[in-house]
Amino acid sequence: MYDYLIVGAGLFGATVANRAHKEGKKVLVIDSRDHIAGNVYTKNIEGINVHQYGAHIFHTNYKDVWDYVNSFVEFNRYTNSPVARIGNEIYNMPFNMNTFSKIWNDVFTPEDAMRHINEERKEMDGKEPSNLEEQAISLVGRTIYEKLIKGYTEKQWNRDCKDLPAFIIKRLPVRLIYDNNYFNDKYQGIPIGGYTKLVEGMLDGVEVRLNTNFFDDVEGYKKMAKKIVYTGMLDEYFGYQLGRLEYRSLRFETKILNVDNFQGNAVVNYTGHEVDYTRVIEHKHFEYVKDNNKTVVTYEYPDDWDPSKEAYYVINDDKNNKLADEYRKLKDKEENVIFGGRLADYKYYDMDDVIKNALSIEL
Repeated sequence: MYDYLIVGAGLFGATVANRAHKEGKKVLVIDSRDHIAGNVYTKNIEGINVHQYGAHIFHTNYKDVWDYVNSFVEFNRYTNSPVARIGNEIYNMPFNMNTFSKIWNDVFTPEDAMRHINEERKEMDGKEPSNLEEQAISLVGRTIYEKLIKGYTEKQWNRDCKDLPAFIIKRLPVRLIYDNNYFNDKYQGIPIGGYTKLVEGMLDGVEVRLNTNFFDDVEGYKKMAKKIVYTGMLDEYFGYQLGRLEYRSLRFETKILNVDNFQGNAVVNYTGHEVDYTRVIEHKHFEYVKDNNKTVVTYEYPDDWDPSKEAYYVINDDKNNKLADEYRKLKDKEENVIFGGRLADYKYYDMDDVIKNALSIEL
């Protein structure tokens, strides 16, 4: 009999497993995939740690979380500074003075930038935004919306921005400084050696079984442990008895190229409809790989989700949130089961929040 059966070897499950193991508990971690680390899994290809499920940049203001992850592996000083490409134009992200001075040739100061933005915002004066397009224009004006938001968002959601709810873009950062750092958090970096190395450290000494699906024998697995820690899809745990929650998926095309530097940046967002992918990731730039005449790039395509695909993003619209609340009522009635992570909570979390939650729950 195990003290804990943990369903899922991602960040939430690995953190809980590490805590329980340190307390002397008997722990079993199972995962339906053939590897640990969930969506942060990195695989070494041509000497480069490739983010197999999209770019993951660790950033946090929680010193305890930063100290915790650094206790397993050293993090580098990587700073996320993506660029956006639309057609043959390149802009810095997030929206900052470098962006504004490129969009408008008479912008040199913050006052110049705000003059343009405020002028374009007037389009929405006296009108309450009723959709994502109107919300974006009310925040940053039409020029930035059409160049850097519209196409990317429509590809991401496979819907016209006029058909998306306004609350998806509650706010857009407008930084009136010449600084391309995407995040404001105090701590930021990439684990040297990849995220898999981080999770390996967290699971050191813990029994792990891969290619093992909890739903192949739910009752049997429940009998194996005093407590279950579940990190999978919330609706799946309850057999979809109230209906299916909706998700968005992703599709990746990864290529090995015989060049040492393909795009000059780890992440390039493609914000126009001239291509179907939303971003291109060049993995060697995450860890400053040098003396390697090859590179690995991944093209990331948003995808409609179905049960044959991985669920990457929850869809927090009114319909799905209402259904998720009904499932949460069922969750609260479950005894000796801890739910955690994006899918089990049906909420979007950054990596640091996942770990913070896993460090905070009562075992």
